[in-house]
Amino acid sequence: MSTHKWQFAPRFRRNAFGWRSDTPIQRIKEAVSEIKQVARKEPGVAAEGAVTLLEKLAPALEQVDSSSGSIGSAVNRAIHSLVPIIVKANVDHVVRQRWMERLWRAVEDDGVSYIEGLGDFWAELCVTADIAAAWADEFLPLVEHAWTPRASGPGFFKGTSACLASMLAAGRHEQLLSLLDRAPFKWWHDRRWGVQALAALGRKADAIRYAEESRGLNEPGWQIAEACEAILLSSGMLDEAYVRYAVAANQGTTNIATFRAIAKKYPNKSAQDILHDLVKSQPGAEGKWFATAKDVGLFDLAIELASRSPTDPRTLARAARDYCEQQPDFAVAAGLASLNWIALGHGYEITAADVLEAHMALRQAAKAAKLGESAVNERVLQLMQGPLPGNQFLRVALASHLEG
Repeated sequence: MSTHKWQFAPRFRRNAFGWRSDTPIQRIKEAVSEIKQVARKEPGVAAEGAVTLLEKLAPALEQVDSSSGSIGSAVNRAIHSLVPIIVKANVDHVVRQRWMERLWRAVEDDGVSYIEGLGDFWAELCVTADIAAAWADEFLPLVEHAWTPRASGPGFFKGTSACLASMLAAGRHEQLLSLLDRAPFKWWHDRRWGVQALAALGRKADAIRYAEESRGLNEPGWQIAEACEAILLSSGMLDEAYVRYAVAANQGTTNIATFRAIAKKYPNKSAQDILHDLVKSQPGAEGKWFATAKDVGLFDLAIELASRSPTDPRTLARAARDYCEQQPDFAVAAGLASLNWIALGHGYEITAADVLEAHMALRQAAKAAKLGESAVNERVLQLMQGPLPGNQFLRVALASHLEG
């Protein structure tokens, strides 16, 4: 038993926090940081600390308002950080089994389901097939009982994911598939383990079919696509993986993140081809890919996209400003496009300052492109012809800049 004195331990007593989530989120970050620091020199001690923190989380957070999801996200991030520390610790079978028992009691006692996600990591936490097999034996009767048809409907067991993960880690693939056949619902959260079992058995085509059959109204399509993509990639079937799953499986928090994720997995595809397929996947939103095309150096394509559907005028103005020296022709086109979309009434709460910024960037780009000021003014005036929604606004904002 470690005698290390953890600073976080007394801060995570039962009901330690009120309803506000900001303080406990900060305390969780501090605790994880403390454990990571110890892990650099004493991985076994750090793993013991990680288990201790996971034990204390749910009781300490019982009174915290979880409606915003922020505290739940903080706990999930902590779990993702702590699990590898526990897994990497070089300890004997007895110590690891004791840790597993403590973690399972913590999951059972968690009334708010903060750490229920530990079940998804049960195979990794077991480390060895022997420990995984022992936990599979422990959980299996309870899952079978929960999935037994009853007049009132199927029951619920917190350890279902942990059971399925343990069976997979123990190599009980056929038994796992047989158990999933008895599940009351085709729920991806359970069936993902069946996909992995089929892949482990070398039945990769069956694994993809099994995953596709898991699709439904509320199922996470991107996770299913991600699993299928991984199977095809592991088989060297890059072209099929790209065509069927690349876009759906690699959705990032931003368009450029999505592009980079696909480009990293598929080095055989050109940037232009990837971007073309991404644009095609969102018809009517071509302008939203302007910044991505610009960032990867496809300047002609970027301007083409900005002309096909509404594009944020501020984004276009910044591009005109930032590229006026190295890509003056592109910058001129971006500046004109910014004013054009303002004239068409697009952009969120556009002000006169936004118009002036776009016009200034356009003039600087035109100078770098060796276009005369009169030629630039003529093109701006052409934009403001006709009864477009933003024309009067443009005329007022640029009145003193277009005289003569």
